[in-house]
Amino acid sequence: MSEYKIIYDDELKVGMTGEFSKRVTKQDVEKFAEVTGDYNPMHMDDEFAAKTQFHGRIAHGMISAGMISACLGTKMPGPGAIYLGQSLRFDRPVHFDDVLVVKAEVTKIVEKPHFKIATISTIVTNQDGEIVTEGEATIMPAKREEL
Repeated sequence: MSEYKIIYDDELKVGMTGEFSKRVTKQDVEKFAEVTGDYNPMHMDDEFAAKTQFHGRIAHGMISAGMISACLGTKMPGPGAIYLGQSLRFDRPVHFDDVLVVKAEVTKIVEKPHFKIATISTIVTNQDGEIVTEGEATIMPAKREEL
């Protein structure tokens, strides 16, 4: 069983960061299309995509958004966090074999009567440091079991 670092609601602080990185492959794009049913030829058809402004196939934007989910669920704040919402802006295309880095930073924490809600800045960059996806997530961090 894997070891996970859980950042509980009583430990979470504004300014805390987490990072997740992954290479996006042609196979990832094909699997994503299979899972979601999004077979847009921009992502799946070399001939079609070659005639577009991108001159070839690109990854679905939601793959980078999925990587944000991976960062929130495994790095910041980690397992047990509940993903409540996300705003997204897709700034650049993601090409096959781009290495994406997700950076998540806690920017705000709101105390509710029985839980906390955290706002997290989410930025995804490629291997050249260019922003490909950015936005803001809201999460409910894991709460310690009461004994």
